[in-house]
Amino acid sequence: MSGLASYSGIRDLMERYELLPRKKWGQNFLFDQNIIRKIVDSCELTPNEYVLEIGPGLGALTREFAQKSQGVMAVDIDRRLEGVLNEVLSDYDNFRILFADILKVDIEEEFKKAFCLNEIPAYQVCANIPYYITTPIIFRLLENCPHMQSATLMMQREVAARILASPGGKDYGLLSIMTAYYCEPEFLMKVSRNCFYPRPEVESTVIRIRPLREKRVGVKDELLFKNFLRLAFQRRRKTILNICSEFFSRDKHRLEKQLRQIGIAPLSRPETLSIEAFALLVDTLQEEEDDV
Repeated sequence: MSGLASYSGIRDLMERYELLPRKKWGQNFLFDQNIIRKIVDSCELTPNEYVLEIGPGLGALTREFAQKSQGVMAVDIDRRLEGVLNEVLSDYDNFRILFADILKVDIEEEFKKAFCLNEIPAYQVCANIPYYITTPIIFRLLENCPHMQSATLMMQREVAARILASPGGKDYGLLSIMTAYYCEPEFLMKVSRNCFYPRPEVESTVIRIRPLREKRVGVKDELLFKNFLRLAFQRRRKTILNICSEFFSRDKHRLEKQLRQIGIAPLSRPETLSIEAFALLVDTLQEEEDDV
């Protein structure tokens, strides 16, 4: 459908279906065919693979996935898109659409139901995800989708920078560490705001995340580890010594000695520590607490 290949074509298609983009759902529809091809090619799909697409929009990417995969299940919250998606995907019998909130559905069970499968298939995720819920979507995929092989995600450039950041950088923070805990993130490409209708106020980046078979670090108490990380980056202007004193309710003089013993400078800031250093720190101080 040529209407998906240009700014004016997208606008005209939406007018024909009496659709207006919903800002509350972050609806900006990709139409640049060069970018679409690059995204699809980066997925390296094989004919026996399935695809989960979050936020199919008007179906520009969906149609390409349907051509190259065993089946596509698209999830969108906006039921108004049903007519245009059925038209755009009318030539493909391997396309399924589920109108639901992606944060509230059992994704893998829906896959089984959509394609009448006896077991959950291996699949890839592709999404031009709504920027206002980028982080919740990423962690829902990482924590609740064990059969996901990879996820190719377009997001606000600043969020991608935080995910890809290394210790010591200005973008490094809680999101950097928690994504590294679960997966291997990889930069794929930048996407100009001029590739969308309507044009968003921000630039975009496409990244790929590949879940790790085992989490990057082993910790004795995952909840404690995550809670400490949250506090650390809420207090990122404080030293790691002060943060540990607050979190573990410990004497600072004793803590300073313990931190030096495990190779962590007491006056360092949270954004300078690697995920491995945080894991060692929490496990060490927890061990002492258990011995008390």
